[in-house]
Amino acid sequence: MSIQQFYNTAIERDFARQFQFRLERLANADFGPEELIYVETANLPGRAITNVPVAYMGMQFNTPGTVTYPGSDAWRVQFRCDAEYNIRKQLEDLTFNTFDDETSTGTYGVPGRDNVIIMSLLGKEMQPVAQYVLHGAWIKSVEEAAFDIKDTGTVQTVACTLAYQFWRPRLTFSGGNEIKTQYAPGPWSDYA
Repeated sequence: MSIQQFYNTAIERDFARQFQFRLERLANADFGPEELIYVETANLPGRAITNVPVAYMGMQFNTPGTVTYPGSDAWRVQFRCDAEYNIRKQLEDLTFNTFDDETSTGTYGVPGRDNVIIMSLLGKEMQPVAQYVLHGAWIKSVEEAAFDIKDTGTVQTVACTLAYQFWRPRLTFSGGNEIKTQYAPGPWSDYA
């Protein structure tokens, strides 16, 4: 590909930017749309097919196996903390709902259908161009937060680590119109 061909392709397709995402829902947290704007960083999760080696006459043949979701046990999201620490409080409450060490009770069973994370990838006009649903999600930890009396005013952040079972592309969008994805929707695709 020549430089001119690259330039023409770049003009036609442009490039996605790292800030073009939004979390629509975070597990069973009670966040409204105005609170999720505080999300600073998150990763689109990965998916991998395992390799199954098959030996024959000293050679190893590689065959595809089952699926894994690398990082599904530790998916990290970082928020800019609001001045009243409401986001951190909600995340802390979710961990206590899962297991309260004061009463030895909690909802530590298999996360249900309402425990989903919905992540949208956005186009230039901030409209969704793709959406992913992480199923069976729960807050695994709220990370420590550092404070420094000598700081000059850096915005405080709060990070949490979540776990989930699997993910599915939920919707794709074309020209502002919602179209179903070409992938198998999975058992919980009706989640609204």
